[in-house]
Amino acid sequence: MAAPVTPVEVEVLPQVEEITPIFYVGHHESARPLPVTDLVLRQAQDVGYDMLTSPITSPHFHSRVLTLISNHLSELSVLDSSNRNSNKSISPVPIIPPLTPVDTPLTPGDSLSQIIAYSSPWIDLCSSDPLISNISRQILNIEIAYASFCGVGNIIIPGPRNYSNGSAENDGLIQYARAIQEALTIGSYIQIAIHIPMYGPEEAKEMTGDLLPFAKGYNVSQKAKSNHEIDLFETWDAWNLIRSVCKYSSRLSVALGLPRQLPSESLQSRWFAEPLRLLCFTPTTFTKNKGGHPVLSKSHQSLISRYMRLKQPPWLLLSDVGPIPGLNDPLQRTPTADGFPSPSVVADASRSASPSSPTPAEAEKLSKYTQKSQPNPKDQAAHLTYIRYLQRHQPARTPIEQFGQGYQDYLQAPLQPLTDNLESVTYEVFEKDPVKYDWYERAIAEALLDWVKLHKPTSNPSGAVVIAVAGSGRGPLVTRSLRASQATGVPVEVWAVEKNPNAYVLLQRHNEEDWGGVVNVVKSDMRSWKGPFRSIVGPIGQAVTTTKTTLASPYGKVDILVSELLGSFADNELSPECLDGVQHVLAAEYGISIPSSYTAHLTPILAPRLHADISHRAITDSTATETPYVVMLHAIDYIAISVPHHPKIQQAWEFTHPLPTATLAVAEARRSGGVSGGGGGSMSGGDGANEHNSRYSMLKFVCRDRGVVNGLAGYFEAVLYDGGEEDRQKVELSTRPDTIDAKSKDMISWFPIYFPLKDPLYFPDHSELQVSIWRQTDDRKVWYEWLVEAFVMVGPNKRMRLGMSELGSSRKAGCLM
Repeated sequence: MAAPVTPVEVEVLPQVEEITPIFYVGHHESARPLPVTDLVLRQAQDVGYDMLTSPITSPHFHSRVLTLISNHLSELSVLDSSNRNSNKSISPVPIIPPLTPVDTPLTPGDSLSQIIAYSSPWIDLCSSDPLISNISRQILNIEIAYASFCGVGNIIIPGPRNYSNGSAENDGLIQYARAIQEALTIGSYIQIAIHIPMYGPEEAKEMTGDLLPFAKGYNVSQKAKSNHEIDLFETWDAWNLIRSVCKYSSRLSVALGLPRQLPSESLQSRWFAEPLRLLCFTPTTFTKNKGGHPVLSKSHQSLISRYMRLKQPPWLLLSDVGPIPGLNDPLQRTPTADGFPSPSVVADASRSASPSSPTPAEAEKLSKYTQKSQPNPKDQAAHLTYIRYLQRHQPARTPIEQFGQGYQDYLQAPLQPLTDNLESVTYEVFEKDPVKYDWYERAIAEALLDWVKLHKPTSNPSGAVVIAVAGSGRGPLVTRSLRASQATGVPVEVWAVEKNPNAYVLLQRHNEEDWGGVVNVVKSDMRSWKGPFRSIVGPIGQAVTTTKTTLASPYGKVDILVSELLGSFADNELSPECLDGVQHVLAAEYGISIPSSYTAHLTPILAPRLHADISHRAITDSTATETPYVVMLHAIDYIAISVPHHPKIQQAWEFTHPLPTATLAVAEARRSGGVSGGGGGSMSGGDGANEHNSRYSMLKFVCRDRGVVNGLAGYFEAVLYDGGEEDRQKVELSTRPDTIDAKSKDMISWFPIYFPLKDPLYFPDHSELQVSIWRQTDDRKVWYEWLVEAFVMVGPNKRMRLGMSELGSSRKAGCLM
């Protein structure tokens, strides 16, 4: 066993102040008795609510619509009887007259920013009766138009009455989706949230004046609905149809109703990936503790904590939990539900200390009132009090969550490190990783210890191990190489090779001020570097600028080649091409590369937020849908499951270093024209010199639950040092969510890569997804091509293709060599 490496100082992330998450809590009453005035809003805010819902139209409007429908049905009855023996005439659907002041409680004003409008729940956009569906759509359009005129920012629309799109008896869901699309057009700036239960049908509520009974065949529909079995993914399926018809509009979101019993983790994760505007709680969502107070189960608490970690946390809506305390009694003092004194209570207390005391008559009236049996104000706001309690007791964010705050689901184009010179701030972000450089130092230290134990020859005449850091940047790996030498006691000769002229200046300064002048700093593209310069004139530590002129002195070899060229998909920033180009300086027999190998990994994901963002970009950028993005994936759902031989995340391909010399010899011969090119390289317009770095993989994923593929999530794993001949534990890095904790816990240097599909690919339950991906090259640049197919098994050894995505290709945005 090798001696343990001396611990070194860990580079710690700057402290991010932990901010208590803010819960925006609203109050909803299905039948709110009073209009939401400024007084009502102030009282609600004193209690601890942040917003209230308000109906857009009044009972007077409702009554007017019912009268209109009744009159129309009477007219139809008369027409039917008079035309019984003649050709039937079709009576047009009545048009609802415009709103009048008594038809709506809303009016433009500043207080509307704290109001969420709630459209009429008694309409039926899914009705199979043309009269009811038409009237319902008219009502929705009138309400949306008037709310938009008033300046309302958010509207909740009750979900469809029937979620079963597969039913042969009802085609109402597509009518509902079309009505929502029309509403988005009418309210061009309004955010619309569809109120949908997490699973199963919504709780049946008796509504006076419901339009459903007016529809033809009402009893038949009700009977069919009552016999309908619960399908856990049915409500999500309906939502997917609605937002697909609405083309993933950024103004369309979900108001998710939470049940008493939460569904499986897979369905919770599915809704986590969707654009959640509100989480809706009813009294049935809560349970009672021993004291009789409403509380939520542990699973509900975990779900809330998880959902509130979203980049845009949903608001919380308490529905039908009782009236706002104190509205019916101005003398009743209601404590705020967040545990802090209400501003109105404080103000009243200060006034009560003033000489202005109540008159004897007022005092007697107040005494009589307080003697009456009144409910405890805290009990009236018990649900809100509990939600505020949860807010104060949210778990702290992890270091990775704190670091990634603001980056979640933010699309970034991959770096072009060979063609662009990075800015210092970009290097600085990479250098903040608390794990990566520790792991690099550990790999270098173990390699040095093995060098001594195995008595390997070195490329330095003095016996020092020659280390070259290819692509040194601002020098963190140079520092770690020197630390590894100091910790192990193995002498080293370090070369820092960097093409960026600006970083070259900083490296020279580090050499003078921090490294004691022991590092050889070279300004050169690593692929054109000739190796350690063995001049009898220049001392170790000199700064050397290479040129393409004839060399005046011999060049030596390198024992350990260290690089951090890996991208989010391992090879997407041309690490294979760069290391191939610099391998000629590596000692042929004993030279090693850190990393020694790396693998790319894939899994299909549902990512509606990313799809909507990319679709919006595609309006002005023709390559938006064919660009692999670097993104901190957050609001996504992994749609595949792990089964034998087909894990949820699968390896696509691998690169190892150094390559066999014969492979590089063939590549060089092709580049110089000595060997005719072949394969993908020549067919893509090149000579095939980089053909050995092209790759292809076909992977099969198993999906238990129906869903949509929006793209592919890409990760990588790398072996920095394979443990040497003594077969010690490998030093590895991983960005895979299922192995990162075991291999490189808390590493933050790389976000995953995302290969988008131009159009979402839907698949049913128990499907297979086949992913084909290519790494292509024409000797001038490297790009990827990808395609997804959906299959369902129709026999023991036979499957049927259900659909296929377009072939994605990043050739236009490829990485230049």
